[in-house]
Amino acid sequence: MRFATFLLASLLLTLSGCSRFATQEQLSGSGQASSWQSHKQQITPVDAWQINGKIGIRSEKESGSAVLFWLQRQDYFDIRLSGPLGQGSTRLIGRQGAVSLEIANRGTFQATSAKELMQQQLGWSLPVEHLLWWVRGLPAPYSKSKLQLDSNSLLAKLEQDQWQVEYLSYRTENNLQLPERIKLSGAGLNITLVIKEWQARQLGQ
Repeated sequence: MRFATFLLASLLLTLSGCSRFATQEQLSGSGQASSWQSHKQQITPVDAWQINGKIGIRSEKESGSAVLFWLQRQDYFDIRLSGPLGQGSTRLIGRQGAVSLEIANRGTFQATSAKELMQQQLGWSLPVEHLLWWVRGLPAPYSKSKLQLDSNSLLAKLEQDQWQVEYLSYRTENNLQLPERIKLSGAGLNITLVIKEWQARQLGQ
């Protein structure tokens, strides 16, 4: 009897945990929840990509644009900016717990997180860990989010951790619907990301 009671309690805790996880997302819009879940299941396993595009950042202190190159291999990333905004050339490389930032004519700097490093050296408070999800058109799974779906059941607008993300257009690459133009607002920054080339895949496949 004790074992049965323990088993029942464990099951209730598990279901409660699943329920809390499911309510992390608050859905609205014209899309269908079931189609959105299918899209998420298709995109979430994508853990490797190469992006070529352009990024523009505007703040109270400065504004400008740069050419963007972003290589992602599971938890390893290599993000490069070149042009006026990149101050000639800026490169952010590393993985969780060990990140370095190379700035042309200034040197190389290190920290335990990309967000901390960019805040210290560039004055940008960017949620880099969230961007790993947002760039794929997904909310980060570890905090609450408000989602607005478009008529294709893709993410149109996202509110998460005091950031607003708007998805202006998508493109199809290898049968995957991936963002093409994204606008982000938060922490005194307005960011526009235009992706001209997507190469996305799941490692090992």
